[in-house]
Amino acid sequence: MQREPVIRVVVADDHHLVRQGIRALLEKANDIEVVGEAADGQEAVELVRRLAPDVLLMDIAMPRLSGNQAVGRVRALGVATQVVMLSMYSDETLVRQALQNGARGYLLKRSVADELLLAVRAASRGEIYLSPAVSRSVVNGFLTLQTDAEACSPFERLTPREREVLQLVSEGRTNKAIAQALKVSVKTVEKHRANLMSKLNVHDLAGLVRVAIKHGLTFLDE
Repeated sequence: MQREPVIRVVVADDHHLVRQGIRALLEKANDIEVVGEAADGQEAVELVRRLAPDVLLMDIAMPRLSGNQAVGRVRALGVATQVVMLSMYSDETLVRQALQNGARGYLLKRSVADELLLAVRAASRGEIYLSPAVSRSVVNGFLTLQTDAEACSPFERLTPREREVLQLVSEGRTNKAIAQALKVSVKTVEKHRANLMSKLNVHDLAGLVRVAIKHGLTFLDE
């Protein structure tokens, strides 16, 4: 009898113990192999670029590059990897963003023990998997196009680099630390911060953090 193809998976979560727990659940299945682990969004994208796994299982609340940003980067690589987002949050905006960015699944962490294998296998077939706990009304919202108001919102007008700076700012990093992380000058970071405040019509760090939380770039402690 011919053996079913093995599903190659990369697990991305910033908590080591969570990654180990997910790995243990996956490795109980004969048709799944964990080929890599990542502790932040940028590392996850790099692993996908190098390994081209069948599925990337990724926490939405990732440092350096959020899950929703990382899935967009993965899609831009042109690989066949399918992304399943793992999250504590069932917020409609976050799930819609994940699907619009190219994710094929959205799995709530409280459902991992029961749904993890289902989600990974569905994604490997190119199917969309959403935790049943996500309500039907929310699902209907995911499958509709953005309204004109959403498409024209200040956040939607931010460039990818501005969103990256916004996430790093909201994580509490200094301009110097952001400059080092992005390999740009401190003056460039200062310009990005000024542009962010102007585009988003906020006037202080707290305002930037609120926007980042609202759009899933950073999260309150889980």
